[in-house]
Amino acid sequence: MFADNYHVHMIEIIEEKKYWDEYISSFEESDLYHTFDYHMAAKDNSRPVLLKYSHGETRIALPLLLRKIPNSSLNDATSVYGYPGPLCKGISVNFDHQHFKKELFEYFMANKIVSVFSRLNPFLPIQHDILGKIGSIEKKGPVVSIDLTKPIDIQRQGFGKRLKSQLNKIRKHCTIKKAENDEEIQQFINIYHENMDRVNAQSMYYFNDDYFKILAKSKNFKTETLLAIHNETGDIMGASMFFYRNSILHYHLSGTKTEYLSHMPTKLLIDEMRINASKFGLSHFNLGGGLSAADDSLLQFKSSFSKNLLDFYVWTLIVDQKQYIKLTEECNHVHNSDFFPQYRCNNHLVLTTK
Repeated sequence: MFADNYHVHMIEIIEEKKYWDEYISSFEESDLYHTFDYHMAAKDNSRPVLLKYSHGETRIALPLLLRKIPNSSLNDATSVYGYPGPLCKGISVNFDHQHFKKELFEYFMANKIVSVFSRLNPFLPIQHDILGKIGSIEKKGPVVSIDLTKPIDIQRQGFGKRLKSQLNKIRKHCTIKKAENDEEIQQFINIYHENMDRVNAQSMYYFNDDYFKILAKSKNFKTETLLAIHNETGDIMGASMFFYRNSILHYHLSGTKTEYLSHMPTKLLIDEMRINASKFGLSHFNLGGGLSAADDSLLQFKSSFSKNLLDFYVWTLIVDQKQYIKLTEECNHVHNSDFFPQYRCNNHLVLTTK
């Protein structure tokens, strides 16, 4: 399927956990979306690889998921769900984009990779310097971030008036506790799936149990799963999963039991995690954005916690224009100019800023 023995002086392919983790850790800034464990959890039917580029003082790490294109001998590459993109060091004003591009194209062509897609990380803006002249970078929509370096009470001053009132009310009805064992993690999984059933979520938002367990037990990053317990009934009203590596905390997945929707426990779970993360010494709390990068009710919900919006971008690259056009013509899809790659449009893989 892929050229396993592909190797040039400037690019190496890392697939083993030990070497993957070591290389990621060599960068000053990295996020959990770059880690081996997260790629193992999110790989589905793809093959995770870490492209290691070395040239002079420059070092770049680009994690990707390699996929077989159905009914063909061709492949393409995408990124994990979330905010990965490249890591780098030694990038100067003299960075040779052409050399990096040449090395990338040699690898992609050797592996019959027609196109490449990657979500980028809004907290690592230097990614634009690396990829800006290779393919296209497009803005897709904002994500909401809370500045955890500010005092906790100052953070709260940025909340919407209605949110403050709702939080005061729900704190009287429930207690927050951390999920500490497999049984409590399973309860979160059950609530999450119930939530997805209720909103008729697309299949991409359903994850198998192993996905959750890899996230919960990874040593590459820290996962916090919080449960909202009703004080009178003892029921778990809702639950949310958060995780972080280095200084960036991400709100990942959440669910509420149908009978407790009016209590809105997710709001309290986010607020409790905000307070805890501030005490942990983290610097950013990324709540993500709207569904399909839209200005929708989900984005409005998140914006009630903070008006600090960061732009979310994606990177796209067509390696083989001829094959890309041919595949697109063959798939008989309904035209959607925003979807990439076009030939996978019928798969209904919706882009989201989480």
